[in-house]
Amino acid sequence: QVQLVESGGGWVQAGGSLRLSCTVSGLTFGSYGVGWFRQAPGKEREFVAGISSSGGSTHYADSVKGRFTISRDNAKNTVGLQMNSLKAEDTAAYYCAAALTGRGYNNWGQGTQVTVSS
Repeated sequence: QVQLVESGGGWVQAGGSLRLSCTVSGLTFGSYGVGWFRQAPGKEREFVAGISSSGGSTHYADSVKGRFTISRDNAKNTVGLQMNSLKAEDTAAYYCAAALTGRGYNNWGQGTQVTVSS
C-alpha cells in the first residue's frame, strides 16, 4: 500500500520559516520523482517544487524561487521542503505527490496546513 505522509505544517509569522517533510512507503522510492503542491481556500491546486528520482534535478514555481528549497534522502524515503521568508500568500494546504519518471503524479498524501500570519 502506497503511503505519503506530510508533516511539519503549522502557524508562523510572515518572514519566518517552516520545514515540511514527506515520508513515503509502499513503492520503490528511488524510482519516483516527488513534488510539493499547495491549495489555498477557493483556489486551484498549484505546483510548488519538484525533485527528480535521483535528487539531481529540481524545479520551482516562480512564486517560491529563492525562498523554498526541496531536497530528498533516498536512504530514509523522505523529501523535505524548506520554506524561508514566508509570506501570507503562502498560506495553504501543502501536499506531496510521487510520480514515476515521465508519468503523472498519481500518489498523493493527505496534506499539511501552513498558515502565515502577516
